[in-house]
Amino acid sequence: MDISDIFIPAPLKNAIDWASRPPNIWADKPAAIISTGGNFGGGRSQYHLRQIGIYIDIHFINKPEFFLNAFEPPAKFDADGNLIDEDAKERLKEVLVSLQAFTRRLLLQDS
Repeated sequence: MDISDIFIPAPLKNAIDWASRPPNIWADKPAAIISTGGNFGGGRSQYHLRQIGIYIDIHFINKPEFFLNAFEPPAKFDADGNLIDEDAKERLKEVLVSLQAFTRRLLLQDS
């Protein structure tokens, strides 16, 4: 296993670090994490990103989680990179609906 399969990519970590300097633009923002790749590297990276996000005060939805193995048949993307897998589209929609509901709850708490 390559160590890069466990952590988020260094350029992403660097961008997050810069944006979290005062004023921290991530603080109190709702977020969802999704990943696509092979095996479970994306999933491990999600957990790493969640640890980072908690430290910089990002509010993540907990469910549903979304991991997509892009290399497992049937094809998940067409030649132009568009998501074509109907099951993945439905699961991704569930993530977005959950994020929307979570965001609304956070906004109600602030008002």
